[in-house]
Amino acid sequence: MMMWSNFFMQEENRRRGAAGRRRARGQKASELTPEREGKIKLALLLATVGATLAVLSVGTEFWVELNTYKANGSAVCDAAHLGLWKVCTKRLWQADVPAGRETCGPAELPGEANCTYFKFFTTGENAHIFQRTTKKEVNLAAAVIAVLGLTVMALGCLCILMVLSKGAEFLLRVGAVCFGLSGLLLLVSLEVFRHSVRALLQRVNPEPPPVPPLAYEYSWSLGCGVGASLLLLLGGGCFLGLTLSSWPWESLCPKRGHQAT
Repeated sequence: MMMWSNFFMQEENRRRGAAGRRRARGQKASELTPEREGKIKLALLLATVGATLAVLSVGTEFWVELNTYKANGSAVCDAAHLGLWKVCTKRLWQADVPAGRETCGPAELPGEANCTYFKFFTTGENAHIFQRTTKKEVNLAAAVIAVLGLTVMALGCLCILMVLSKGAEFLLRVGAVCFGLSGLLLLVSLEVFRHSVRALLQRVNPEPPPVPPLAYEYSWSLGCGVGASLLLLLGGGCFLGLTLSSWPWESLCPKRGHQAT
C-alpha cells in the first residue's frame, strides 16, 4: 500500500513539474528580449513622429494658399488659405505685403479673416472662393481617404503597444502593414487634394463680377502631410524588417565557428 502511495506521489510531482516547465517555456517565449524591445521602441518613436505630423496636417487648413494679384490704386488685397475641412479668406493691407511680391499674401499676415467650414460635408453645397466653385466630389474623396489613413494608423499604434505590453509578436506584422498602408493613404489624399485645387481654379462662376486672376502655392500643412507619409512608410518598413527571421542572414553571413566546423 505504501509502495502505491509513493508511486502516485512521484507521478503527481512529475506532472506538476512538467506543467511548470511548460508554463515557464511559454512565458519565456512570449517575453521580448531587451535588444528586440529597444528596436521596436525606436521604430515606434519614428512612427509616432509621423503620426503627429499626420494629425497636424489633417487638422489644419494651410494646405494651399490662393492669392489675388495686387491691384493698383487699392490699399487692400485678398488672399485665402484652405485645407480639407474649411477655408479662410483674408483681406490684407498692401502696405504689409512684401514689396517684391506681385500677389497678395502670404496668408499669415494680419488682416480681416473670415473662416467657414465646407458645407459639402453637411448639406452637399459647393463652396465659392473668389468667384470660383469647388468640385465637392474630389474634396470629399480627399477628406475621406485622409480620415481612413488616420484610422489605420491608430490601429497600427494599438498593435505595436500590444506587442510591447503583452508580448504578442504576431501583431508586429499587422502593425507594419497598418503603418505602411496609412502612409500610402495619406499620399493618395495629398494627390487627390492637388487635383481638387486644379479643379477649383478651372471652375469659374458664370455670374458677374469678372473673375480675378489667381496664383496658388502649397503651404506648410501639405508639407507636414508629405513628411508624415514618408515617416509612416519608413516606420512600417522597420516593423516589417523586425518580423523577418534571422536565419536567411545567418546563412549568407555564417559565423566563424560554423565555418571552422
